[in-house]
Amino acid sequence: MNIGIDRISFYTSHYYVDLKTLAEARQVEAGKYYVGIGQEKMGIPSPDEDVVTLAASAAYPLMKDGELDDVELLLFATETGIDQSKAAGIYVHGLLEMSPRCRAVELKQACYSGTMGIQMAIGFVARNPAKKALVITSDVARYELGSPGEATQGCGSVAILISAEPRIMTIDPEAGFYTEDVMDFWRPNYRSEALVDGKYSTMVYIHALIESWKQYAEESGRELTDFDRFCYHIPFTKMAEKAHQKLCRKFKVETDAAQMQQLLEESLRYSRITGNCYSGSMYVGLTSLLDTAEEDLAGKRVGLYSYGSGCVGEFFSGVIQPGYRDVLYSNQHAKMLAERTELTYQQYEDIFHYGVPTDGGEYVFPQYKTGPFRFSGISQHKREYESLVD
Repeated sequence: MNIGIDRISFYTSHYYVDLKTLAEARQVEAGKYYVGIGQEKMGIPSPDEDVVTLAASAAYPLMKDGELDDVELLLFATETGIDQSKAAGIYVHGLLEMSPRCRAVELKQACYSGTMGIQMAIGFVARNPAKKALVITSDVARYELGSPGEATQGCGSVAILISAEPRIMTIDPEAGFYTEDVMDFWRPNYRSEALVDGKYSTMVYIHALIESWKQYAEESGRELTDFDRFCYHIPFTKMAEKAHQKLCRKFKVETDAAQMQQLLEESLRYSRITGNCYSGSMYVGLTSLLDTAEEDLAGKRVGLYSYGSGCVGEFFSGVIQPGYRDVLYSNQHAKMLAERTELTYQQYEDIFHYGVPTDGGEYVFPQYKTGPFRFSGISQHKREYESLVD
């Protein structure tokens, strides 16, 4: 029985900052961002958006298409938690009016947890072939103003429906994975911004990739030349390019600039203009590949590398299915990205400093441009959400 991705839907904020604007404010050349890290824009959530509204908005097209009727497992992957007890996925379950016969939990391991959700969902479907699982990755990447990581900020969510006999991609059973206790990136409970040792994190990312690939290659018998495309975890697009170059060099596979572009470029397009989506970043890359590749990818095998600081890495793969283009949301994604609103630097800084109140008071938040759902306020220590759907 084949199991894998049956539908995939991506969502990001209506607001963004062009990194040329940030470069001017930081008095650096725009090329530092555009060329140096390969980023052009960063998605900025409005004060009435959070991981719940981003997630529900990503999954809303699935709801409208009746794709959630057979879902009995909702796995919400995030490192931007909103509660120490209640899973953010429970709020999403309610906003999407899903069946009460559904398990829902939250998964956390930095940017890796979405992939763990995929593997858990595959196990669930293997036991329940007539049912489906919904994996949602949703995050807001946030760093201190003026910090080295500031230009890699972003936000977004990807909703992934896992089923038997999937219409988009079957997931191969082989996988290589690697865990090590390191401190390359972390966010203590008392901080809203992450802490990161950038150079060390890059080293660990590459090391986990090499070890994961070794296991995958031994288990599958495949070589790097057996793949038609690759999708990597994308904290910034140059990191994905560097990772693939290192992997090829380590295992003595020759690759030039033209080959690199063919293997990776389509998967980097969305991330370049939305920024890091943490747990969703590799799946934003996969969505970008599926949506923007001119070549029909049916029958093509894609190598997938997921990395979460701290750390866990996993290399796995999948085969794109015939007719996959018929069930993509490519036009909706293109429209969403084209209609975003650019922020001035001052607007960006004002939103950055807004912050969700933590004093236990009663708050009603002003309405900005959001998707079908918004974070409307706080009452009696309870987060309140509003559906804008007619």
